[in-house]
Amino acid sequence: MVNLEWYRTFKSVYKNGNFSVAAKELFMSQPAVSQQISMLEAHVGYKLFNRKSKGVEPTEYAKLLNNLIIDALDRLENVESGFRAKAEDSVRLISVGISKDLFNSCGSILISKFDFIDFTFAEDDALFALVDAKKLDFAIMTKRFDTFDTIYEIVGKIKLIMVAPINLEAAEFRQKLKADNFTAIEQWLNEQKWYSHDARISHIKIFWLHAFNKKRPSMIPNYIIPSESEMLEMLSKNSGVAITWNCNARKYIKENKLQLLWNSFHVPEEYVYLLTAKNNTSSSFFESIAKELKLFLGNRM
Repeated sequence: MVNLEWYRTFKSVYKNGNFSVAAKELFMSQPAVSQQISMLEAHVGYKLFNRKSKGVEPTEYAKLLNNLIIDALDRLENVESGFRAKAEDSVRLISVGISKDLFNSCGSILISKFDFIDFTFAEDDALFALVDAKKLDFAIMTKRFDTFDTIYEIVGKIKLIMVAPINLEAAEFRQKLKADNFTAIEQWLNEQKWYSHDARISHIKIFWLHAFNKKRPSMIPNYIIPSESEMLEMLSKNSGVAITWNCNARKYIKENKLQLLWNSFHVPEEYVYLLTAKNNTSSSFFESIAKELKLFLGNRM
C-alpha cells in the first residue's frame, strides 16, 4: 500500500531539487528523505531523480508523476491545514465582553458552542475601550461605534418588554390596553409590586419614556435584585411585574414561568452589535459567534 508521506516528500524534493533543502522543509533528516524516495521508486518501478553535483534533477517519469498527483496532493494538504486550524481554534481561549443584562441569554448561547471563554462584564463604552486597546477579542453591545481600528456586525435586535408571573390576573389590564386608556394603565401598574435589577431602574425609565411619553416613572421598585436572571427567577415565583429584554424573558415564557404582559409598539427595538479589532487573528471566531447570535436573536417570541 502506498504511503502518502512518500508523495509529500516527493513533492518537496521535486520543488526544491535538493534532498537537504527538502529535509529542512519537512523537518526530517536527509537519510530519511532519501529512504522515502527510494521506497517510492521501488513502488512505482521507475527512477525519479538523477543526482547532480548540486542537488538532483527529476526524470521524465518524475515530471509525469508530479503532473498526476500535484492537484490531489494540494487538496489533501489544504484539508489537513483546515482540520489543524479547527483543532487549534477548539482549544483557544477567547475573551468576550458583554453587559450583565445580556449575559443571561447571549452568554449561555456562547457557552453551549465554545469550550474556552473568558467573559468580562462592563457597559458599552468600557467594552469598546477594551476592544480598541486589544484587551478583549470581542464585545457584544447595544451601542454602535464607528472607528478605523474596529469592525462590527449587526447580529440581531432586542426589545424591552413587561413580564409578570403566570398566576397574575391580567384580564383587567389587557382591557385597559385594548382601550388605550393610558391613565388607567399607569394607575393599574402603580398598584403592582415592581422588580428591578438596577437601582437606577434604567430599563423602567426607557419603557416609561416611550410607552407613556414620560421621562420619569410614577412607580417605585419594591425589590432591587442586582442580577436580571435572578430577578426574573424570583418574579416567576412571586407576584409583581418587571421590565426586561425580550431575549432574557424568552426562556421563562416558553417554560410557562412568566407571561408577556405588555409588548408596547411605542418601545423601539435596539440593534445588538458584535465588535472586534481590525486585523484580529480570531476572525474565524468572529464569524462563528456572529452566526450563533444571529440564530438566537433572530428567533423572536
